[in-house]
Order: sequence, then structure tokens, then C-alpha cells
Amino acid sequence: MRKLNVIFSTLILLVVFGCGEEALNVTISTPTIQCGMCQRNIEMGLANVSGISGSKVDLATKVTKVSYNKEKIDLLKIEKAISDLGYQANKMLASRDAYETLPACCKVGGMEKI
Repeated sequence: MRKLNVIFSTLILLVVFGCGEEALNVTISTPTIQCGMCQRNIEMGLANVSGISGSKVDLATKVTKVSYNKEKIDLLKIEKAISDLGYQANKMLASRDAYETLPACCKVGGMEKI
């Protein structure tokens, strides 16, 4: 796991510095995340969003740190991308349709419903 973190961090640095664009960093409250699968869903989902150069979900604090290019994307679009993955982002609620497709473990109180 540690090796993956080092590789991931190195890739982020290469993308940020290699493109010559200044990356901004933002911390987004993601209070509805529940487990490692939530973490993976958000990090993998944001990796496919143009303008986002990296993200890291912290399960303990329920925040997501995002590095992005302000010329390509803004905070509202990042929040919308997280919402479209089925999770609340700051005050933007999760997309109902996306939330319904999440596994039970990713839903608030989900493990109690199984």
C-alpha cells in the first residue's frame, strides 16, 4: 500500500510539474463516505475528470483533498463530480440515482440494512 502511495504521489507531481500548469488544492467535506470502497470509488472517479490531477480520500476525517487546474475545472464542478459518484460533497447532496447504485456498505447505515 505504501508503495502505491509513493507511485501515486510521484505521478501527481509529474503531471503537475510536467504540464507547466499550477495546480490548486482544495479540501472537500465528504461526510457520507463509509468504507474503503467509497474511498476507491471517489479517487478512481475523480481520476477520470478532466482538470483534476489527483485526489486523496481520508476516511478518518471524511474529507477529500483534490488537486486541480483552475483553467479547466472549478470547485462547483468538482463537487458535482463527487455528487455524481453518489456522495455528498460539501453542501451538495449526492445524486439520488448514483447513491442508489452504490453497494450497501457505501450507504449511510448500509451495513445495518443487510
